[in-house]
Amino acid sequence: MILPEKIDIKILEKNENFMKFIISNINPAIANTIRRILISEIPIFAIDDVIILENTSILNDEILAHRLGLIPLKSDPAYSLKDRDKIAIRLSLNVSADEDKRTIYSGDLVSDDPHIVPVYKNIPIVKLERGQKIVLEAYAKLGVGKEHAKWQAVSTATYKYKPKITIDLKKCEICGDCVRVCPKNILFLDKDKIEIKNEMECNLCEACIEACPVKAIKVIGDEENIIFTIETTGSLSAEDAFYKSIEVIREKVNQFVEELKKIEKGENK
Repeated sequence: MILPEKIDIKILEKNENFMKFIISNINPAIANTIRRILISEIPIFAIDDVIILENTSILNDEILAHRLGLIPLKSDPAYSLKDRDKIAIRLSLNVSADEDKRTIYSGDLVSDDPHIVPVYKNIPIVKLERGQKIVLEAYAKLGVGKEHAKWQAVSTATYKYKPKITIDLKKCEICGDCVRVCPKNILFLDKDKIEIKNEMECNLCEACIEACPVKAIKVIGDEENIIFTIETTGSLSAEDAFYKSIEVIREKVNQFVEELKKIEKGENK
């Protein structure tokens, strides 16, 4: 795997939890490394330990604890796995249905740290009938997605090669077969020729190539220009998750270099 000297990034779409961008001057091996790190090795907070003091709801303790663990919590990209044994954020829940039945939501969890709170306040946890009650303490800890899905910061991390479509106008008979089979409606008939719109949306299915009777159309994927799509659970922003993945890769490379140096010195065989 040859590392590029310079990587260019162009943002196509971006909001708090979603980002779509093009990375130029990169190869598929590096792109897949970034994707794997995003999915499995970005440290975030999730509820790991639950102490149930009272539970008269219909859910047993194990299912209740499992539901709490899967509630996404806001995290800070400044934390790393080195901090996991040092930090545990306490969240408490003390809710009862005194007069009428009610639903307990993620927003009912009270955190000792105002920065480590549920991402969404409207996630239902359990319904209480009249007279039922739940009292518990939960502790959020740092972890990564490869240990459990509750620590997965990124829900979607995909990439594809930047598509490039060319049409040989000398060969093209303007039959329109490629237009009819394109699932993304990228090709359209404009008077006396086939035009291309929203080329980026092409999924490289090559249906147009198969449909063309004279093979006048070519579709290729540029392996050095890769379109990335990232969507997070809300624990981190898409931008923070991406930069965190680069940081994790850098740490792994530095660790690998250190181990090589030890081998050269005969310290590690």
